Amino acid sequence: MDFPTALRTRRRTRRISQLDLAIRAGTTQRHLSFLESGRSAPGRTLVVRLAESLELPLRERNELLTAAGYAPVYPQTPLDELTAVRTALRHVLAGHEPYPAVVVDRYGTLVDANRALGILTEDVATELLTPPVNVYRLALHPHGMAPRIRNFAQWAQHVVDNARHEFERHPSSRLEALLEELGGYLPDHTPGRDHVGFAVPLHLASSRGELHLTTTVTTFATALDVTVAELKLEAFLPADEPTAELLRHAVL
Repeated sequence: MDFPTALRTRRRTRRISQLDLAIRAGTTQRHLSFLESGRSAPGRTLVVRLAESLELPLRERNELLTAAGYAPVYPQTPLDELTAVRTALRHVLAGHEPYPAVVVDRYGTLVDANRALGILTEDVATELLTPPVNVYRLALHPHGMAPRIRNFAQWAQHVVDNARHEFERHPSSRLEALLEELGGYLPDHTPGRDHVGFAVPLHLASSRGELHLTTTVTTFATALDVTVAELKLEAFLPADEPTAELLRHAVL
């Protein structure tokens, strides 16, 4: 994709007018129009300002720079080489105990987890826990958590919607194939009057009793490495006191 098309597509996707983007990036609407039509070529600094003004993820900022003929600015370091980051993540995960927490990449691949994850993965087939583990597949596969999820129809749609939103932001053949697989696990389900959209709790049976969990997702917004910026930490928090008490005893 050439630079004019890349810039125009990203601006329109985010529903930002030329004038608004020009003001944010410290340029003029006329100049921005020339950039989007190919009548002017941007300097490297302006490309970086435009990417920041569009609040693009680091991967897309690199892609915009490449489209303009410049080298990527943000490194993409293999996670195995980010020793300090891995150590910090383990501390964060441990800090969430006794509540389950995981770190995943943009594809839903499990990067790390704390000890409390075990209560969520009881009776899951061994092959689904063999690296690389995909948490979306782990949740929805019939040999995964699915048989123990009491509100499976709602939760499954929630999981697939999250994966689809990631695909819409960052299309890739790998995510597309995963979405096709996950869609095959979805039951026929029409949201009822009590449908609450993204705010879907997880009701999960366990050997210790039923868990009522809500989730929170944390991203590493100030990261300057593509790999780190695309990581997400998802914590499963108790939605009621009985669940909190159950989790406290489960991880003792």
